[in-house]
Amino acid sequence: MTEKRKRGRPATGQTPSHGVRVPKELWDKAEKKANREGRNVSDVVRDCLDSYTREDDEGE
Repeated sequence: MTEKRKRGRPATGQTPSHGVRVPKELWDKAEKKANREGRNVSDVVRDCLDSYTREDDEGE
C-alpha cells in the first residue's frame, strides 16, 4: 500500500507563525531583494528582529 503524500510545503520547523501588516510596496521590495540574495522575507525579518533585540541585550 502506498502512503499518501501531504499537500503544500513541508514544515520548516516548530517555530510559531506570526502575522504582521506590511504595506504591499514595502513587502514587494523586500521580497525582490531577498530573492536576489537567495533568501525569503521570513529569513530577513528574523535577522532584523534578532539584530533589533540584540542591541537591547548588549546595553544591559
